[in-house]
Amino acid sequence: MGTRLLGTLGTADGKGVVRVQDSVDASIEAVWSAITDPARLASWWGEVEGNLQLGGEYRERVFASGWEGTGRVQACEAPRRLLLLHREPDQPDEQAIEITLTADGDQIIVVWEERGMPVAYLAGYGAGIQVHVEDLGAYLAGRERCDAGARMGELFPAYEPLAAKVG
Repeated sequence: MGTRLLGTLGTADGKGVVRVQDSVDASIEAVWSAITDPARLASWWGEVEGNLQLGGEYRERVFASGWEGTGRVQACEAPRRLLLLHREPDQPDEQAIEITLTADGDQIIVVWEERGMPVAYLAGYGAGIQVHVEDLGAYLAGRERCDAGARMGELFPAYEPLAAKVG
């Protein structure tokens, strides 16, 4: 797989921003279902329980990181935009995950942007979010998700110089 970086790192309002973009060979409806249907999320992202409709609250456990927590759906514009807000257990501020889908010929451009994390952790977030986007692509292509620990080990060193330029 190599260390091809799909992400960019930055800041807004003193907090970290990670934007990862990739293209997948799938219909926009298939991608939308993969990011909003708890049964499909359980194949590549993690275990999600609750209401993934606008205003809904949910609980999740993410496979790649083991993170567990709660969140709520702030925006749900099927099949193009999903905005989730959640709070890290040890952080006072909410973080946002915004996923947008755009058709580009036979492919869908997936943009996964997370905002609100501590700037000091940008390299780790960049690597982790890229793992999520790659796992989504693998799932849509009928492949298994990656070994997240090994993949993070490949990506983290490549994101460190980008994070150093931001911080």
